[in-house]
Amino acid sequence: MSLPERNRVADILRTETVGGVLLLIAAVIALVMSNTPLSGVYEGVRDFTFGPESLHLDLSVGSWAKDGLLTIFFFVAGIELKRELVAGELRDPRAAALPIVAALCGMAVPALVYVVTASTMGGSLSGWAVPTATDIAFALAVLAVIGTALPSALRAFLLTLAIVDDLGAILIIAVFFTTDLDFLALGLSLAGLALFWFLHHKRVHGWYIYVPLALVIWALMHASGVHATVAGVAMGMLLRCTLRDGESQSPAERIEHQVRPLSAGLAVPLFALFAAGVSVSGGALADVFTRPEPLGVVLGLFLGKVLGVFGGSWLAVRFTKAELNEELAWPDLFALSSLAGIGFTVSLLIGELAFPEDPALADEVKAAVLMGSLISALVAGTLLKIRNAKYRRLYEEENLDEDDSGIPDIYEKDDPAYHLRMAEKLERKAAEHRRLAEHAARPGATGTAESTGTAGHTEPAGSAEDAPRDRASGDDPA
Repeated sequence: MSLPERNRVADILRTETVGGVLLLIAAVIALVMSNTPLSGVYEGVRDFTFGPESLHLDLSVGSWAKDGLLTIFFFVAGIELKRELVAGELRDPRAAALPIVAALCGMAVPALVYVVTASTMGGSLSGWAVPTATDIAFALAVLAVIGTALPSALRAFLLTLAIVDDLGAILIIAVFFTTDLDFLALGLSLAGLALFWFLHHKRVHGWYIYVPLALVIWALMHASGVHATVAGVAMGMLLRCTLRDGESQSPAERIEHQVRPLSAGLAVPLFALFAAGVSVSGGALADVFTRPEPLGVVLGLFLGKVLGVFGGSWLAVRFTKAELNEELAWPDLFALSSLAGIGFTVSLLIGELAFPEDPALADEVKAAVLMGSLISALVAGTLLKIRNAKYRRLYEEENLDEDDSGIPDIYEKDDPAYHLRMAEKLERKAAEHRRLAEHAARPGATGTAESTGTAGHTEPAGSAEDAPRDRASGDDPA
């Protein structure tokens, strides 16, 4: 492509709705290929292994997407988290308190719902972390498509919640899904991160320096036993988000602007393509609602997220000094709580990590992630559409300017001049309607109107007898 074309495509890929649509398309393609005669081709490509074995990087295509490409997504998430901590909602503890509490409760309650469901039905507790994550790309895409008239505070709340949620998911992956640690590789990876920070803060420029260094950091983190995506988050959070003299953009903002199209247009869709390929036959769908592990995931994503996010927020406002943004109402937050149940990307990743020794169960759990996310998206979409219609009506009422003064009427209700202008406008309309009625009542006029007189006979509406009365009242049709 030419440079203008590349820039145009990149700008499109930065749009939240486009990223969500690409993610959805990739998931649909994976599901179609996995449930048609193309399943053999799909599995052959997904399981094809390549890479240097000496560096422990002889990975399948699916693993490269999960451990490699998804690191780009977490790199962008790390930048977003750093920006929110430095200049966003998370900088102000009072503003950040409610979404942080909502995010933490929105992780704890789904895990609890899974544990109760699985233990009651005699299932494995290994998948407790699967329903804890919220997918930023999907959730923001749904909100952007449906919530065109919703308050901007709702998006800020969701973004803050999702970022804290992602941080929690990263910590869960690092702590609970780290196998045998190679301390030498981990130490070298941390040394690489220190070098990355030093070069960046000394204003050393050049992608040819940072990209190879990032690859080395990632490879060492992968070899250490810690999930490789943690390296992406760490590098994102090391970028500087503040401005210095002579800068119009911070390095974090500039790099995020450059990398986001790669994340939204390549990394996340390819991960979804190789992670969402599960069987959705009648038997498999029945297993989702009958077996303890997948049922726990569905209930955790749908019910657990609603109870956690909404219930945690209400309790925080009720018993602490936390306050709901004045632009929002509790029904808005309830709809948002349903939206938080979309746990696509990170939930699929944790689903694979939770059951490494049981691929069949891992597939059932991934099917449950898809089902729980779909239910949450449909319910949230319906609720948000209702709230959006209400806010659209409010917007139209608040911007109504019937007196054509250039100022919305809602701000002029106490101004006598407004009422005089409206009276004059209505009088002109009334006079025009009288003139039309008089014209319609003339003999031979189309649509002659007749009215019944008091003596039982009919006479034309707007006759001469009415004229003096009209003039006396100041409503002369002339």
